[in-house]
Amino acid sequence: MPVKTFRPLTPSTRYLTIADYTGITKTKPEKSLVYTRKKTGGRNHFGRVTARGIGGGHKQKVRLVDFKRNKVGVEATVIAIEYDPMRSARLALLEYTDGDKRYIIAPVGISVGVKLSSGPAAAAIVGNCLPLKAIPVGLAIHNIELIPGKGAQMVRSAGGAATLMSRDEGFAQVRLPSGEIRRINEDCYATIGQVGNTEHENVVLGKAGRTRHRGHRGITRGVARNPVDHPNGGGQGKSKGGGGWQQLVSPWGKVAKGGKTRAKYKASNRFIIVQRNGLPMKNK
Repeated sequence: MPVKTFRPLTPSTRYLTIADYTGITKTKPEKSLVYTRKKTGGRNHFGRVTARGIGGGHKQKVRLVDFKRNKVGVEATVIAIEYDPMRSARLALLEYTDGDKRYIIAPVGISVGVKLSSGPAAAAIVGNCLPLKAIPVGLAIHNIELIPGKGAQMVRSAGGAATLMSRDEGFAQVRLPSGEIRRINEDCYATIGQVGNTEHENVVLGKAGRTRHRGHRGITRGVARNPVDHPNGGGQGKSKGGGGWQQLVSPWGKVAKGGKTRAKYKASNRFIIVQRNGLPMKNK
């Protein structure tokens, strides 16, 4: 769906773009599938700030999304396409023949009235959930499990799609949106198609207020502080590294740019064939 732009009558509308919600067919969520999330303000149970930059934000109701799709062989009908404030993708509300209702992430091409199902015998069409061993090679997939039965963990954001490349020795090779090629147990389930709301990447917040509405509370840059307050603080005039000699680091001295965050020797390294940078994985 496209995004809306505005005439720059005010500074806040000059670069502002918002999503077009024409595809939404139901404005209020299903009461049995939501709960209200309590705001923490980044504080733990002692009342101490453990995550900076969190505060305020609009009240949100968490949608309980079915990432397992474990109603095997039971046909469901899409009865609504809904907005979810907790994620970039849209949700599809399914009603099964036994009366049960569940949310799933809405893929591209899904609409009200479409019949969906899950399981090894399901047809390989958009919206159906099948094990990787039953999906034809070359199809776009999303909502991919890493451990059989645990529920989908990868490729869940708007516009995301992975590609099933091949199968061998009980594993499927999947190319993820990041470019990484990974071996995944062929008993893991995945959903056919690309995640919907592909225009989400074109949305521009345009003003600080929209960021605050989302619960993000801006923090002062380290280079704008004094040396006593931050490792990047101090110096004569403006600088990119707090005086020109320090590394760009966090308040606790951890390298902020260019530092590797993934453990060098990790058990799951053996499942990665090609890294995101295109190089073969080492230290398997």
